[in-house]
Formats: sequence, structure tokens, C-alpha cells
Amino acid sequence: MREFEEQFRSKGARIAVVGLGDVSYAKFFREKTGIKFPLLIDEKREAYKTVGLKHASLLHLLRRDNMQARRRAKAGGHKQHKLGKDPLQLGGSFVFAPGNKDLFVHVSETFGDNAAPKDILAAIPG
Repeated sequence: MREFEEQFRSKGARIAVVGLGDVSYAKFFREKTGIKFPLLIDEKREAYKTVGLKHASLLHLLRRDNMQARRRAKAGGHKQHKLGKDPLQLGGSFVFAPGNKDLFVHVSETFGDNAAPKDILAAIPG
């Protein structure tokens, strides 16, 4: 998302990330990823539960789509630096608009099942 931040801003949108860790984990994550946008902490998983994000099992590690995502990440120079508070918590991507509107919703089915930034951008009017 870092690489697309200016494109989001040009459409009048802002990026924010919600993570499960504590303040020290958030600081570590920010340093390793170089993100500048807001990083919010949800230690109790309240936001995750509210939007209906899923939880993986150890069997997800063996899924073909997960193995492919790991290969793509590794080829892109990404690596997992350390495990977070709940390594089996799956993520999602959302675009919320004023008036309680959900413009884009992607709930991850497994690890590495992330929405493409271009698809998220396409959901933003303007």
C-alpha cells in the first residue's frame, strides 16, 4: 500500500492500518515496513470481530494459494520478521466513506489473500 499512498491521496482518500499488536510491536512493524500512514492498535480484536474477519487454522499453511502467496512475497523481497499477537488472524481491506458507506470489502480467506491496491483504488470515486 505504501507505493500507492499518493494515488489514494489524489482521490481524497487516506490509508490507515489496524494491527493486533501492542505499542512495541507497532513500532517494530513501522520501522521494518517504512509506512508513514496511521497504524492503529486493536489488542482486543474488536475491529476484527466487528467487520467479520476470519481466523485461520494450521491447515491454511498447507493450502496451495497460501504457498503461492508466500512465494510471491519472498520473490518481492518480503519476509516475516516476527509473529504478531495472533498469527492465525486473517486480515481484510476496506474502503469506508462518509454516511456509513462501505465502498469496498475484501475479507481474506487465507494468508496472503490480500486485495490488490488497484482494485481498492478503483472503488474510490473521483
